[in-house]
Amino acid sequence: MSTYAPSGKQITRDWRVIDADSQVLGRIATMAARLLQGKHRPQYAPYLDTGDHVVIVNAARVRMTGRKETRKLYRAHSGYLGGLRSERAGTVRRTHPERLIESAVRGMLPKTKLGKAMYRKLKVYAGPEHPHAAQKPTTCEVS
Repeated sequence: MSTYAPSGKQITRDWRVIDADSQVLGRIATMAARLLQGKHRPQYAPYLDTGDHVVIVNAARVRMTGRKETRKLYRAHSGYLGGLRSERAGTVRRTHPERLIESAVRGMLPKTKLGKAMYRKLKVYAGPEHPHAAQKPTTCEVS
């Protein structure tokens, strides 16, 4: 009996919608990362991108526990001396609320070419509308 090994031709990708309204940021990011990697499927293989497309709506209404709103910093460096820029989570929420979820999910994905391909399947929107209705996405409940 031989070991089952999935190939790229056998992968079917579904579209999933997650509503982030009053949900905890980490729980949403964990669920999205699992769906993007394909770990919910029986044919999961760590060397293949078997995951689904994930659409997250209401990103502006995501909940952060504790004092993360005022204390958590999002940092970026330009590469030049003195090029460190940092913003608080509250400021990021006001200017670009999608980035809260995007950075949390990106941190949970593999840091490889495969992880970048998985990340490209993530779509995050601040409001309740999204332009992916033609793909007939199914709704996922966050536990």
